[in-house]
Amino acid sequence: MISRLISCLALVCLPLAAGPASDLAGAIRENTLDRDACYRVRDLTLFQDDIRIYLTDGYLIFGKPVAGQPIAALFTTDVEDGSGEVLLQPPNLAERRSLASYTGSPILDEHFQAALFFFTGDVYKTLLAQLPNNPTNRKMPEMGALLEEKFNPVLHDLVPGFDLRLALDVLNTAWRKPRFFTAIIQDAKLGDFDVFFEPDNPDQIAAGQFATRNNRRFFNIWTHFPSRASRSSPAPPPVSIALSDYRISATVDPDLTLSAVTRVKLKASSEGMRAVAFDIAKEMAVTEVSVNGMPAEFIQREQTVRDVSARGEDTFFLVMPPAPLHAGVEYEFAFHHSGKAILAVQPEIGTAGGPVFYVADRGNWYPNLGAQFATFDLTFRYPKDLELVTPGEVVEDRTEGDWRITRRRPQAPIRMAGFNLGQYLHARIEREGFVVDVCGNRSLDPALRPREPDVPLPVPTISRRRSRTPTQATVLTPPTLAYDPLPRLERVATDIAGMVEFMKSRFGPPALPLLTVSPIPADFGQGYPGLIYLSTRSYLGAPPVSAGVQPLTQTQQIFFDELLEVHEAAHQWWGAQVTAASYRDEWLMEALANYSALLYLEKTRGEREVEELLEGYRTDLLARRDTGDPVDSAGPIVLGSRLESSLEPRAWQAITYGKGSWILHMLRRRMGDERFLSMMAAILQRYGHSEITTEEFRDLAAGFMPRGSDDPKLETFFDQWVYGTGIPTLKLTYTLQGKAPAWKLVGTITQSDVGADFEALTPVEIQLPGGRAITHWVRASSDPVQFTVALPQPPLKVTLDPHYAVLRR
Repeated sequence: MISRLISCLALVCLPLAAGPASDLAGAIRENTLDRDACYRVRDLTLFQDDIRIYLTDGYLIFGKPVAGQPIAALFTTDVEDGSGEVLLQPPNLAERRSLASYTGSPILDEHFQAALFFFTGDVYKTLLAQLPNNPTNRKMPEMGALLEEKFNPVLHDLVPGFDLRLALDVLNTAWRKPRFFTAIIQDAKLGDFDVFFEPDNPDQIAAGQFATRNNRRFFNIWTHFPSRASRSSPAPPPVSIALSDYRISATVDPDLTLSAVTRVKLKASSEGMRAVAFDIAKEMAVTEVSVNGMPAEFIQREQTVRDVSARGEDTFFLVMPPAPLHAGVEYEFAFHHSGKAILAVQPEIGTAGGPVFYVADRGNWYPNLGAQFATFDLTFRYPKDLELVTPGEVVEDRTEGDWRITRRRPQAPIRMAGFNLGQYLHARIEREGFVVDVCGNRSLDPALRPREPDVPLPVPTISRRRSRTPTQATVLTPPTLAYDPLPRLERVATDIAGMVEFMKSRFGPPALPLLTVSPIPADFGQGYPGLIYLSTRSYLGAPPVSAGVQPLTQTQQIFFDELLEVHEAAHQWWGAQVTAASYRDEWLMEALANYSALLYLEKTRGEREVEELLEGYRTDLLARRDTGDPVDSAGPIVLGSRLESSLEPRAWQAITYGKGSWILHMLRRRMGDERFLSMMAAILQRYGHSEITTEEFRDLAAGFMPRGSDDPKLETFFDQWVYGTGIPTLKLTYTLQGKAPAWKLVGTITQSDVGADFEALTPVEIQLPGGRAITHWVRASSDPVQFTVALPQPPLKVTLDPHYAVLRR
């Protein structure tokens, strides 16, 4: 993932297990510039595939050798007429547009003042070999001393963020050629920005920059694409590390510390792997690792705020087995890990009932690598006054003194295992082939309580993100709520069971036969295999005003009361059984889940409610950005998480969910309902328990297009709606010519507000007497398009796109 690619930021060290890997990482972390390796240089070039860096005139100083050669260098143009240049040209239109949205140009061509390089492989030798080519190139140790003094603090601040990645390459040199490269560039025009070559990523080339908006940190990925070598020849098969057979034994202490031992089997596809990188939540500290029962060295880092901006909730750590791994041989890795921040609590204030618990990080609370499909055996030990839910059927459940011990085992491979705990009430519904168990808190989420009234007293804000012990302030006791949210449990259970039945009848059984729903104090939900985290707001339904619960708008009410729960239930198919191949394909899982929810709402609430939701998505996409352009213009849907940037934080959600739903709805209107539902079922049949790419989806969908389609491979459709941006304005004018029985409807469709190459395929519906209707499809373009339809009699009504077949203004 791109998050690992950009984990090149300052980190705080945790204690390391002693060993050669730790020594290597320590040497990298303590690296300094070498005054005896400073040169006055002209006309050097540093090429990393598409990345072209020209060290035209300035000083070049290398870092001191680590494991036999330098892993860092600095170039500065601090001479008269000094010059350095970086050139990067994305290979496709979407990436050029993305780059231009940040830099103002579709090509990165910047003259910079200084650049700090981190690298493995041949970079040092390549630069050194060029020095004799120009007689003015010469060593200058006296300048090296000055550069050491000026730039060693910079190197010291930045190198800790690279030590694990550089160490991974150096340790694995025996079985693969190291090629990692990063340049941190100081530029007067654009500010500091980074350029990457990450050989472990299928899109090796990237450039980006940190930015802040409304006190929130972002890492804006300007462009990201496969290297020239990958584009020009078939890529070699990726080095794979297969994980299987997870067995996790975890204890939740009364102080909410989570301690666990995770055992998992690992098989590498390449011979001689010396170091393996794993992901884990930033809250979790690894304390011990073994491989086949033998102690293994490991290195973990704690994140800083800057690194969290890039990687999000997860960090990665290295494990160095006692001996290099053999290809195809299965090894058992065992990890001891714990964390106090993994669980959080929100106390009720001035009300009866116990606390409200939630899991702060629901993803990688255990060591993982790419969320692979695997079997799980989960045992939890926790205080007996709590209840813990996790996916799978109960294998064992007993009480020992003050502890409750529960063991669960999912019946099928799953990609991730979440859990939740609390003091719950239940609503349980059993249907043929599955069970839905909805857990609800016995106490209300404090965030849903009404705000304190305005009074002339310094009343503190009570929030889970702030201290729970206000000082020098008067705390007002919230009013007792008249509304009891718990009866809503039966309704939630009925809705989710109905959605599962709906999906099961069309697409096969859910990921697991037991689906548990548990609350999370947030304004979102998450659908994990066998376990849904549902916003506590969805448990309230539509409370009366007298209930004292903070009111919602009508749109928010539909989202929390109707859409969210069935959307997350749909993830038991989209995400839990078939998954995205990369971040560029993640839109598919969200769009398929959301549109599945819309199909269910259409069946249960009627077509008009779905049309209203589509109208809302269109409104969000057409909302104006700071630039005056619509949110849709932030980028194509395949940019994935990159859409959530400082330029437009709303774009990812509006485009992924809203435009993604529109894309599927437009395909449905072109295919017809029967073909469309068959297409969705075929995705699961062909890609069950595996990954799907956007191009594979296009190829599959094209097989369900009606005969005679003018876009049989859906290439035009995907170029415009998936790989491009734009929402057209369409207008219809027509006249009726001729006489009975040879009438002719002559119409014109005019398209505007999109690029000259945009072509919207649009239906015109012609209503005739007797209830007969004719639908005529017209491909609009930048020039007005005229069409003619022969009619046996004058029409009663002619309508442009009456059934939302086109996303338009």
